[in-house]
Amino acid sequence: MTLEQCAVVDVRKAAESIYLLSFTSPAISRAIRPGQFVNIRVDGGCDPLLRRPFSAYRIEGDVVEIIFQVVGKGTEALRRKKTGDTLDVLGPLGVPFRVDAEEIGTAVLVAGGLGVAPLPILTGALRSRGTSIMTFLGARTSAQLVTAHLEGLHTATDDGSAGFRGTVVDCASRVLRESRPPAPKIFACGPTPMLRAVAALARASGIPCEVSLEGPMGCGIGICQGCPIERANDERSYALMCKEGPVFDITTIRI
Repeated sequence: MTLEQCAVVDVRKAAESIYLLSFTSPAISRAIRPGQFVNIRVDGGCDPLLRRPFSAYRIEGDVVEIIFQVVGKGTEALRRKKTGDTLDVLGPLGVPFRVDAEEIGTAVLVAGGLGVAPLPILTGALRSRGTSIMTFLGARTSAQLVTAHLEGLHTATDDGSAGFRGTVVDCASRVLRESRPPAPKIFACGPTPMLRAVAALARASGIPCEVSLEGPMGCGIGICQGCPIERANDERSYALMCKEGPVFDITTIRI
């Protein structure tokens, strides 16, 4: 884990209200694993004590890229960053996706909206192992789809403007039922209702599944206790998304 002032390389638009920001950090770029995140202290009239978590989107040499949607003062401050500005960055943080723990015949990647964030790095790690990849990406409309650096892509939109009309989980369910890929494992990231539907699909189909949760991970290291998730087998026990996640096997948590 590294805490450093990182130089901004570039900020550019990726889709409707969605931006990519890249910064230089040799230490973080070398250490990052699929599904891990960085915590950034954002200036611009925001709470100076609380950092904001962003999944690492891509790594190019010493450069780390994140993806974000402009929804408030903090993300607007990030959008306004210029080349050469600095960012106060802590990372990499969290438990990554487990791509080496077992034999995976087919990796099934499912993401909704900005849940696409960890998929490019995850795709690269799976590709290096020679794993077959199916990717399902959903959004409200085609203007909010960010499809670069993905493999075996199926898209779904709520309004039917691209790909399957409906939810990304319904799209994945249909394709998996029809194609029956060998030894699948699901890796999913997105809003909690989507992840809940993914978990239900995985349980019904008997498919191993890991999900990357979204939450208010203010400190990123388990001190602020702001991101609890209930464990599956103990009604009075909680895990912290930032420290024991954000990636969890669905058998270990209540979702």
